[in-house]
Amino acid sequence: MPLRKHVPNIITLLNLTAGLVALVYAFDTNLQMAFIWVCIGIFLDFWDGFFARILNAQSKIGLQLDSLADMVTSGVVPGVVMYKMLENIYELSETYAPDNFYMNLLPYIGFIITIGSCYRLAKFNVDTRQTDSFIGLPTPANALLIISLPVILNHSDGTGFVFDMLSNPYVLVGISLLSAFLLNAEIPLFSLKVKYFNWETNKIQIFFLVLSVLLLFFFQYLGIPLIILSYVILSVFNNKLSEKKAV
Repeated sequence: MPLRKHVPNIITLLNLTAGLVALVYAFDTNLQMAFIWVCIGIFLDFWDGFFARILNAQSKIGLQLDSLADMVTSGVVPGVVMYKMLENIYELSETYAPDNFYMNLLPYIGFIITIGSCYRLAKFNVDTRQTDSFIGLPTPANALLIISLPVILNHSDGTGFVFDMLSNPYVLVGISLLSAFLLNAEIPLFSLKVKYFNWETNKIQIFFLVLSVLLLFFFQYLGIPLIILSYVILSVFNNKLSEKKAV
């Protein structure tokens, strides 16, 4: 097999490596570094598919490797990050009794994100409807949503609405459940892949890109979950528009 055929798989394994490093940091409760390494992994995840296409190196083993690497970087790590957030809030808060059995179990709800990601990736591998677009929130997008939360919390001033929300364990549980739902919801979401460089076929992608830049510029880290939310809303709007045109 030519060496170029191995390039995408090497990039995929680098994605996996980034995920493993992020996992170490997450277990060590260094969620800022976990965020950085997950972002590196997601960046590599984009390029493995790109190089597979341009090098004509797509393969069945590449597809499986990609999902397995994503399971670590975009599945296991976000679950551990949410577990750590819930654990830290529980340990530092005076509101919840330490000997409360149910509160002791609360951090483990974070792993529903990992379970939802696993099912999402397995479904993606066998779902022929997801070749040009997605059905349900892609795991990398969901991972960015989850891992941005502790970074937003750390960069807050310790007061305000955002701080209060992200310091509330019940809000975090709600986010975990919403995350698992969005991952596997039968909601068609547009792909960010550009096939033809023209306005007509890429209007929604260009608008989303401009919106994302503006959200990051004005809201910094808080812009990340806003971007993911915008992605879902724009996709639903685009679906409704397409349905009207088809009638």
